[in-house]
Amino acid sequence: MRYKITIEYDGTNTLGWQRQIDGPSIQEYIEKALLPLSNNQHIPVQGAGRTDCGVHALAQVAHFDIQRDIADWKLRDALNFHLREQEAPVVILNVEQVSSDFNARFSAQGRGYIYRILNRRSPAIIEKNRVWWVPVELNIEAMKSGGRFLLGKHDFSSFRAAACQAKSPIKTLDKLEIYRQKDEIIFEVEAKSFLHHQVRNIVGTLKLVGDGSITPQKVKEILEAKNRKEAGPTAPACGLYLSKVWY
Repeated sequence: MRYKITIEYDGTNTLGWQRQIDGPSIQEYIEKALLPLSNNQHIPVQGAGRTDCGVHALAQVAHFDIQRDIADWKLRDALNFHLREQEAPVVILNVEQVSSDFNARFSAQGRGYIYRILNRRSPAIIEKNRVWWVPVELNIEAMKSGGRFLLGKHDFSSFRAAACQAKSPIKTLDKLEIYRQKDEIIFEVEAKSFLHHQVRNIVGTLKLVGDGSITPQKVKEILEAKNRKEAGPTAPACGLYLSKVWY
């Protein structure tokens, strides 16, 4: 039986989604939780996206195959029980039995991310490791103006990590919304897929627009340069959340 799971996690003290040999990962926590349900047989879990060290998820999606027919709610509760035993910063929100041709990564039609900036003079306490604290006041309207140049289909080489393994730097950015919510500035970004660090590099660049270091028009020049060195810094992982995957 193939099952699709929706996952929420705090990535602060993990090495990201993918299993690593030198520290905990979200994938490893879930695969360990599956061991008591599979006669101690290792079951690989494939996610919709490989979030980095420190990145969180509100609705990551993954799938796995298990040779048992278990009611969705029972499987959800069993996985959460075994995750609690590990004190894992992970919870399974939903479990759904799917057809054998479903693939969490390759069946996905799009992905959405949220990035949170805490924009106030006082540093983060309650939200520490969950937001990027920027004490300098940011101009949202300027950031919106700069962000408009990034919508649509472009060569995003200027916003691509050096270690990115994607075959092409060309991506289509379907949504980039920026708005204030009390002391926070929220970025909502959607595309079918993203380059490594693309969202964090976009946020890091637009932050420079917001604090007046560069003009909104400069974002267009950075995009056209197709050179990572021209863009702003990579925003910290702690403010990034994988918020949705749709099929």
